[in-house]
Amino acid sequence: LSCSLDCTAKIWHVESGKCLHSLQGHRDALWSVVFSPDGKMALTASSDCTAKLWSVESGKCVRSLEGHGQVVTSAVFSPDTTSAFAVSSSDCAMAAAL
Repeated sequence: LSCSLDCTAKIWHVESGKCLHSLQGHRDALWSVVFSPDGKMALTASSDCTAKLWSVESGKCVRSLEGHGQVVTSAVFSPDTTSAFAVSSSDCAMAAAL
């Protein structure tokens, strides 16, 4: 799993190095991407002031978390996968979903 300044995150097959999914939908650079503990979801954080929740299996966005006034710099899941958190350091806000 990787993210980039090109507005995408990519899910990779470890052994072959092949890109399985390119997660597209953000309008600006990504700063953080993380798998959920159960491996079923990914969460991205972006300069477009949003975080997005993705299905690892399909590569599709299942929820967009909007409301930050500044860059979203960090994304993390709770250990039990019941919550996802997006943090913006500039507006001192945290959003949770799931």
